[in-house]
Amino acid sequence: MAVNVFSVAVPMDRARAGLDAVRAEHGVSARFDPAVLAAADEAISAYRLPELDLTDLALVTLDPASSTDLDQAFCIEPDGTGYRVHYAIADVPAFVPLGGVLDTETRRRGETVYCPDLKASLHPPALADDAASLLPGQVRGAYVWTLLVDDAGDVRLESLRRAAVRSRAKLDYASEQERLEAGQPHPQVALLREVGTRRVAQEVARGAVSLPSASQEVGEDEGGLQLGYRLPVPVEEWNAQLSLMTGMAAARVMLDGGLGVLRTMPPPAQEDLRKVRRSARALDIAWPTDLPYPDLIRTLDPRNPQHAAFFDNVTLLMRGAGYTAFDGAPPELTTHAAIAGPYAHCTAPLRRLVDRFVLPTCLALVEGRDVDAAIRAALPELPELMVQAGRRSRAVERASTDYLEAELLAGREGVAFRGVVIEQRRDDGVVQLADPAIIARCRGRNLPVGEWVSAWLVQADPVTRRVVFDVSPRGSA
Repeated sequence: MAVNVFSVAVPMDRARAGLDAVRAEHGVSARFDPAVLAAADEAISAYRLPELDLTDLALVTLDPASSTDLDQAFCIEPDGTGYRVHYAIADVPAFVPLGGVLDTETRRRGETVYCPDLKASLHPPALADDAASLLPGQVRGAYVWTLLVDDAGDVRLESLRRAAVRSRAKLDYASEQERLEAGQPHPQVALLREVGTRRVAQEVARGAVSLPSASQEVGEDEGGLQLGYRLPVPVEEWNAQLSLMTGMAAARVMLDGGLGVLRTMPPPAQEDLRKVRRSARALDIAWPTDLPYPDLIRTLDPRNPQHAAFFDNVTLLMRGAGYTAFDGAPPELTTHAAIAGPYAHCTAPLRRLVDRFVLPTCLALVEGRDVDAAIRAALPELPELMVQAGRRSRAVERASTDYLEAELLAGREGVAFRGVVIEQRRDDGVVQLADPAIIARCRGRNLPVGEWVSAWLVQADPVTRRVVFDVSPRGSA
């Protein structure tokens, strides 16, 4: 049987109808009630910049090229043998009066939901993509974290201030990676590389883990939507380190102050570790008994089929992530196992509800003030609101991808595709195709996990969003 390789796109008008159905099913909308839009406009009109002027900081933003909801901007300065990092976070709390209709709506939404064809924002666009966004050349309010990074990558909080800032440039990952590889990096990206690599080394030293696996990504091409695979580029990983170290600093402030909301995850269960270790043996991955799994992961290559399949199994060790609010004594669990330390979400208030409460909590604690009573009262409600929002966002993302996969494959039943079996479940498994970029259910037991196979399409139904393959015998691809 011939193996089919092709690239097609789902026409935008058809894709939009199917994706609208997904959003309706999960209660997600990009539209806002007129009362909420009016409240946002009123908040924008009433907004006043902070008195402290830090517009002399040479801040830049670094995001996907299409992003307009810019939460963070950074400016890195050499400081002896280390670096001083100024990290400005959008002044969203000042735009959302507690108890008002805008506050109520954002609590209901919880987070921005990124769909293949649009985003269902946490805040109305006039706020998220304009008035509160750290757009280049615009004076904006921000929470400015100043962090000192030493030779070993260790971080110390120097200050946290609310101030007026101005971003100098809107940089994007793809362009800056190209400039870096051409030997002509933006000056701030060159410094970001220095800080980012130190923080990655410190991450290794403390036993943290991140999975470098390829992710499915939707792109627009010739009026339609396509699926592809993408690995993060180095500048993106270094940029993420700024957010991680700020979140760790925020957690420390709240733990020391006896009040806040942490992002937590328990250590992996021993039985789950045993299961993952068995999967490594099945995939012929050597795993010395005295080697922690984060160290093993750093030796693997996500482009290797066996390693990609192993990464899928490792997600078993990352269950139980959530949010933990506390007031007084620290909670029983204060750490995030994948980060290997205390951590909090505070760097994306335009896109995530909890950050809007963590920022003023941290500022009050740093300044030695009482935290606003309304903020303090809201903290215990946030963990459940964020869990609900995360569950809804993941459901929309998965259903949207399922729908596009079915649309791309509809009418090709009986055609064979080249792919890798990445998971064996009780009665079936999961296959990852090379082209198109699809991950779907495949029939069969005793599947050759981690091996290339021919997978022929059995079903592709856009209405039910169901895609099923059958896998040919081992070695036939």
